[in-house]
Formats: sequence, structure tokens, C-alpha cells
Amino acid sequence: MDLRRRRFLRMAVRAIILAPLSRIARGGSYPSRPIRIVVGFAPGGGSDILARLMARWLSERLGQSVIVENRPGAATNTATEAVVRAVPDGYTLLMFSTSTFINATLDDRLRFDFIHGIVPVASLAHGPLVMVVNPSFPAGTVSAFLEHARTRPGAIAMASSGPGGANHVAGELFQAMADVKLLHVPYLGDTPALVALLGGHVQVYFGTLFGSIQFIRSGELRALAVTTAKRADALPEVPAMDEYIRGYEVTASNGLGVPEGTPTEIVELLNHEVNAGLDDPVVQARLADLGLEGQASSPPELKRLIAEEVEKWGRAIKLTGIRVR
Repeated sequence: MDLRRRRFLRMAVRAIILAPLSRIARGGSYPSRPIRIVVGFAPGGGSDILARLMARWLSERLGQSVIVENRPGAATNTATEAVVRAVPDGYTLLMFSTSTFINATLDDRLRFDFIHGIVPVASLAHGPLVMVVNPSFPAGTVSAFLEHARTRPGAIAMASSGPGGANHVAGELFQAMADVKLLHVPYLGDTPALVALLGGHVQVYFGTLFGSIQFIRSGELRALAVTTAKRADALPEVPAMDEYIRGYEVTASNGLGVPEGTPTEIVELLNHEVNAGLDDPVVQARLADLGLEGQASSPPELKRLIAEEVEKWGRAIKLTGIRVR
């Protein structure tokens, strides 16, 4: 059965249940049981931390438990497919990320359609990745790293949170623009990759700032550059990659979505509550501490942002020549 036919059958089934769901939303009984946020990475990583921060906020606002469910695998595809196929009743949310945008064009073997299968609810935050190395690595700057790498093509191990993930593509883009060759070593999330780097099993990682920042501040990892065009407020002493490789820029972002067919009333309620959280001084302070900036949006604004991100990452994939095997 092809993707188009599966999507049609899914829409037909959802149409049957939409009317009662809409009445429930209008009647004010939503939510009447716990909600889950599905995250495509292992516990402890950047997306997981952000999901738990928002889950705590939503639990207080909605009067129901909001549970984070970690479903790592296939660079977030496992989690995305699970939510695409979930009942569209507002009780299953997807924490999507830059990795999700990448996979929308990277992998033509997907059994789901992220763009049409997920309804955008609310943007959460965005921030840079950071190029980090183990302190034992003999390079204290990006220039020194490049000099070292060019004399050892393919010998320096670069971790990622999975093939096709944001940090994998960021690393491949770095290699393409700097003309160096690294050895890609994939892991099942930000935390396992960081553990490998801390243990010296790999030498470099383009990690999320909010997953890496505690190890940078403690001296357990050395930050060589943030991946944005300008320096990050959270690490003002760390150079921007653009200072070494002109035009290099990677920004990671996260948001929440629900299965296609979820009642509009529920989407709007969740959007309102998430945006209220992003306006809260306590939440803002926590985001800033993680090196993130809140990014409130309406569902239509987020839909446009997603389209732009998918297109942008499609260009990066074409430049680097990445393929999913």
C-alpha cells in the first residue's frame, strides 16, 4: 500500500472520531487523563531536558500529568512515526527537532509523512550547537583542530546522536566547508554521544548547547566554537564558527506537534499554554541557563517555519552528499 493510500485511509478513520472530539474540547473536559510527550532521543539530552521543562509547566496549567516518553531510534523517526499513527485526541504530542526536519528530505524510505502527518502546535526554543572536544585532544581552537585533522584524514572520530541527526549534518557540513575528513560514529542520542566523548572513545561532537554546557562550564569538555554566526550569550568567550569558516551557520530548534486530525480547539489550547510558559520569567531563566531562547509562535507561523527549515536542510544535505543506508 503506497503512502498516499495509507494517508487517505488514516484521514478517513480520523474523520469518524473528530466530531465527538471537538465536542469534548468545546465542553472543556480536555484533558481528562494524562498527556504524553514523545521524544526521539534518550533521556538526559537537550530535547529531553526541554520536554521535561515544558511537561512540568503544562501539568501545572492543565491540571493533568504530562509524561515524557523517550523513544530513541532512527534519528527521531521512531518517535515521529509513533505520533503520526497515534489517535488524534490531544493526548499524544511529538517533541520534534531539527533532526525531524532533516529526515523529511534525507530518508526516502520513511513510512510516514511528517509534513502532512503532524499538525504544528507551538514552537519552543532555538539555540546553537557547539563543537566540543575531549580536553585531552591536542587542539584548543578550530584552526588548530583543522590543522590536526588535515594531517590525519579519517582518523578523528566524530560522534553524533544518530545518522541524519542535526549534529551529524552539522559535522558533515563542517567537513564539506572546511575540506577535512572525520570518522562518523553514531550513538542513540545526545547523552550517549556525550558519554563517549567524555570517556575519550571519540574526539569531537557537535552537540546541543543545552546538553553540553554543564560539561563545558565544569571543564570536562572543551568548546571550540558555537555553530551560529554570532557568539552565544551563554558562552560569550567561545568563538562563533563563522569566525573560522565564513558562512557556516547551524541553529537547532524544537517544537511540539500532534497527529493530523487533532481538533483545532485542542491545538489552540495547547498553543496558548505553551506560549504562556515561554512568557514566564522562571521558564525564560531556565531556558537562558541552558543556552536557549524561547520562540513563541502561532500554529500557522510554526507551519511556515517548518517548511523553511525543511527546505534549508534539504540544501545542506545536497551539499554534503549524505545518504541513509
